Amino acid sequence: MSRLRSLIVLLACSFGAAQAAPFAYVPNEKSGSVSVIDTATGSAVRQIAAGKRPRGIAADPAGNHLYVTDAAGSALLVLDAASGATLATIPLGSSPEGVNASHDGRWVAVAVEDSNSVALVDAAARKLVADIPVQGKNPEHAVFSPDGRWLLVSAENAEQVDVIDVAARRQVGSIAVGLRPRGIGFSPDGTRAYVACELAGAVYVLDIDKRRSIATIPAGKNPAGIVVSPDGKTVFVSNGADGSVMRIDAARNAVDATIAVGKRPWNMALTPDGSRLYVANGRSDSVSVIDTAAGSKTGDIAVGQLPWGVVIR
Repeated sequence: MSRLRSLIVLLACSFGAAQAAPFAYVPNEKSGSVSVIDTATGSAVRQIAAGKRPRGIAADPAGNHLYVTDAAGSALLVLDAASGATLATIPLGSSPEGVNASHDGRWVAVAVEDSNSVALVDAAARKLVADIPVQGKNPEHAVFSPDGRWLLVSAENAEQVDVIDVAARRQVGSIAVGLRPRGIGFSPDGTRAYVACELAGAVYVLDIDKRRSIATIPAGKNPAGIVVSPDGKTVFVSNGADGSVMRIDAARNAVDATIAVGKRPWNMALTPDGSRLYVANGRSDSVSVIDTAAGSKTGDIAVGQLPWGVVIR
């Protein structure tokens, strides 16, 4: 009977772990840390040391490893998500910013500001395999297409997003957009991309096959972050100077809700089911949580100083 009882307890614990809510990881640029938020309780449960100036953050598909750029250390940190231990430090060029992992977990891409390039890292080997020059100056984000074939790269001093062929490891084109492109998000099928253009005050919709903009959606003041829902029907854009997030109906390319959040909302992430959006508020030292269906904020979670973004696994 005791063995049966132990088995029941073990199965119950395993089921509970499988059903556990995901965690949100928030790099705090000024605190040198990553805040870990339990999305079930809505509170920050611990802090992970992450260099001196962590900025961009990504995770492998399984959520076992975090990839964090340390702008002060000119490096990509590989962290164990469970223990917080630093597993590797990969040297990069000066001032790395946005980081993104391919959907198959094979590659990690980092936009490196001062070298005007994108660093391509082999995730398994934890090794830099290519440093790819781009035309845009001060690149901020490099984002993989869902099939891993392309990288779209935004730069602070540009009016285009650059297109990198991942297999060829070189830039093969660019797509004209508004001034100072920042956040990038792909539709789930990879046919569209959405780009927040800060100084244009708009989101540009890109046709990836034709490599051209097909729509321009007016946003708030200084749009910065972009995230696309898992079903591709909704796009969210953060407006840094307005302290707001706009919800966009992707079918109509039109804003259907504007939600007040904290000061200087920046990069964002959705829960896997798309029901909640977590927004890093750089000047409020907080993360706002949005009910995506209702289009309303449900609360704010205190984190470290100058949060830069969010990844959820």
